[in-house]
Amino acid sequence: MATHAIHLELVSKYDTDAFLAALARFTSRRGKPAVIYSDNGLNFQGANKELKLEFQGSLKHAQSKDFELIREIKWKFIPVATPHWGGLWESGVRSVKHHLKRILGTFLPTFEEMTTLICRIEAYLNSRPLSRLRDDIESLECLTPGHFLVGRALLAPPEMSVLELKESTLNRWQKITRITELFWQKWSGEYQQSLQSRPKWQIKNNDFREGDIVIIKTPNAPPCKWNLGRIIRLIIGSDSVARVAVVQTANKQIQRSLTQLCRLPA
Repeated sequence: MATHAIHLELVSKYDTDAFLAALARFTSRRGKPAVIYSDNGLNFQGANKELKLEFQGSLKHAQSKDFELIREIKWKFIPVATPHWGGLWESGVRSVKHHLKRILGTFLPTFEEMTTLICRIEAYLNSRPLSRLRDDIESLECLTPGHFLVGRALLAPPEMSVLELKESTLNRWQKITRITELFWQKWSGEYQQSLQSRPKWQIKNNDFREGDIVIIKTPNAPPCKWNLGRIIRLIIGSDSVARVAVVQTANKQIQRSLTQLCRLPA
């Protein structure tokens, strides 16, 4: 809830048993949550009842020294018919479904292929920069949701792009790779656009400052690769408005229009 990290699980059904299996996989990899927030789906209501029964049963058979190890998961449901109360997780779900449904088209992945696909998408979403990682002004490291999950930024293994190949010549794995590449292009572009404020040029409202860490828009960047830089100088025009900045990257200094830069929160 604080880091906006996203965990995706593929299930074959919407019932209580399928959700409990997904929750078991989640807790095995991420740890047991203290609180679960959700809407009032029947599968969630049923899972809550099952967990309460299991908790009561474990208390009956536990010894006094084990009580502190047994902690009930608290379940908090949002009011009925108020999906906007769950806007935090609904926005994460939308980030996936909006693009994925359009990219998949008529392609029907197997359960294993779909599991692989959503795991890669999960890594992409959790690689997004949130803010500066260190107070050192020279550092270009940024905090990501991945830091809270694995202790460091998430990286994708290097792969050859298949976007330029004819789709009819691709094998099954290459098609999955192509889908993930298309998803990365569309979602990363949308995320960067959400970081940009777009006031009218008549309004002198410039959020950029020297020392800011920015994402440099790069259309063909590989998955999980965010081109970061630090603004070292703003170039002021004759009308006293800055529209260009000199940016220090890891390797060199470049000039970019402010429309090609996305400022990260401090």
